[in-house]
Amino acid sequence: MTVAVKDIHVRYNVASSDAAAKMRRPERIGRRMIGRFPSVLVRAVAGVSLVARAGESIGLVGLNGSGKSTLLRIIAGLERPMRGSVFASSTPVLLGVNAALLPELSGAQNVHLGCLAMGMSPDEAREALPTIVELADIGGAIHLPMKTYSSGMAARLRFAIAMAMQPHILLIDEALSTGDAAFKDRSKARMDAMRKEAGTVFLVSHAAQTIEEECSRAIWLHKGRLVIDGTAEDVARRYRLYAWKLAKGQPEAAADLLAEAFGEGFDTTVHLIEPPGTGAPPRHANGAGSTTPELLKATFNQRR
Repeated sequence: MTVAVKDIHVRYNVASSDAAAKMRRPERIGRRMIGRFPSVLVRAVAGVSLVARAGESIGLVGLNGSGKSTLLRIIAGLERPMRGSVFASSTPVLLGVNAALLPELSGAQNVHLGCLAMGMSPDEAREALPTIVELADIGGAIHLPMKTYSSGMAARLRFAIAMAMQPHILLIDEALSTGDAAFKDRSKARMDAMRKEAGTVFLVSHAAQTIEEECSRAIWLHKGRLVIDGTAEDVARRYRLYAWKLAKGQPEAAADLLAEAFGEGFDTTVHLIEPPGTGAPPRHANGAGSTTPELLKATFNQRR
């Protein structure tokens, strides 16, 4: 096993205009004057547990605000949960549409900085440049400032930089949705090769068809909760029908589909096993727990 997520909980305090509207007028005016507004507690992820295995490509689907991106950031170690743990066999690499690339610098300079940030030496970063340019297919534009790139060019470059490190665990947050068809074919081929080498890919997408085509397994999240975890084909079909019902103005029918999926799901209980004489598992530099795959064990309980 490559990733074990154990009972993750994430909550945020978010400013609320609705809460402000319900306050008495003097208090509302006073808070506005000092720049302090009432907030509400939003549950981003609620008790999610899952296990990923070598060679799997796992899609995450759900409406906006369902917790998909937050879960990826937790797995990547970029955000700490209020409760729960994440253990990984190697450092996960997160590739998102907002990945940090400096617009004033050239593509080549961004490649160099990105490779260094992933732990490459300066010599390794220079050696990786031709391969990155080839995969991104941006040619001479690699020497132009990033601010001149289209969204598709930037997406291709981000993906190529992430793949240069040959990560064993790759987390993709909508980053492939801005590329053209040829790029999607190349990126799929590269991810397939990665999985054949016992890698693991997590892919967030709003398009159920993308999840069905790119992934072997899928997880449906709703308001921070795991609805169902199954084959990509089955989960994508269920989620597509649910989203279609909502779009057609049939919320009751959509709610029935959601309840049915919840009822057929299962809870995952993750048990971590350490060899005798070991202490707590080591930590990644990014804060995620790290251990070896053979030390992870999971049991699956049918939800009632």
